[in-house]
Amino acid sequence: MKQNLTIREAHLEASSFLMESMSTQDASHVSRLLLEHVLGWDRSQLLLHWQERFPADKWACWQEALSRKAAGEPVQYIMGEQEFYGRVFQVNPSVLIPRPETELLVEAVLLRGRQLQARLQREALRVVDIGTGSGIIPVTLKLEQPSWQIGAVDLSPAALKVAQDNADRYAIRDDIRWMEGDLLTPLIDEQAEVDMVVSNPPYIPSLDIPDLQLEVRGHEPMLALDGGDDGLTCYRKLLMQVQQLRHAPLMLAFEVGYGQAGQVGEWMTAIGYEEIETIRDLAGVDRHVIGLRTV
Repeated sequence: MKQNLTIREAHLEASSFLMESMSTQDASHVSRLLLEHVLGWDRSQLLLHWQERFPADKWACWQEALSRKAAGEPVQYIMGEQEFYGRVFQVNPSVLIPRPETELLVEAVLLRGRQLQARLQREALRVVDIGTGSGIIPVTLKLEQPSWQIGAVDLSPAALKVAQDNADRYAIRDDIRWMEGDLLTPLIDEQAEVDMVVSNPPYIPSLDIPDLQLEVRGHEPMLALDGGDDGLTCYRKLLMQVQQLRHAPLMLAFEVGYGQAGQVGEWMTAIGYEEIETIRDLAGVDRHVIGLRTV
């Protein structure tokens, strides 16, 4: 694209350029997000300067951002951040990009956790997030419910670093316990007591990976996507490990893939969870399964 354009003209040309490579996203919206990122402005500032010349010292950065997006890189990785539950979180290719449906999991955990806490008449619940990725779940839970004792586990040291950096952003890094390991293994090894296990594990069947959008299959971490032959590998392992803890957690809360909620709920019932609840996402898909044990 030629230089010496107004910001509006640069936006229009970028939208046309990106439209050819983006079959599933709104090119105009993505162009605007990248403009705000490159120029360091919010939307109101962007509109205020809409007819001004594009800053010459930002042109190379703008071209690089467009090239990366045209090559299929998620806009969140280019910007280095994604909003979740009203807060901004750092993301990079070491972690899965937070999805809106996971906000529903957090809402459910907060609601049912508070109800459980009231039933137990306890000052705090002991909650652990398994496969924490960018740390959106433990950081959000701790900020929303400061009295809870929160832990977070991930197999990837790089992912844990991102999660800890996100906790630093909100000054709660030392208020969350960070553990590197395979699912519940660190907690089993020390026979820790846990009231609630939360997890959004990889749940995409291996054979479905090639059919994912390029932005996902080509850039997001495979460790956070591939759920094995049927997408249920991590749930099997988690539910086996739950039984190896010192005491079975009182509540399990999982995000699941399309068509998986029924099977995961049956497995929860088989190991003693009597109150099984399925929560639909905004598209009507059974997306979260919560199981409670009788107190």
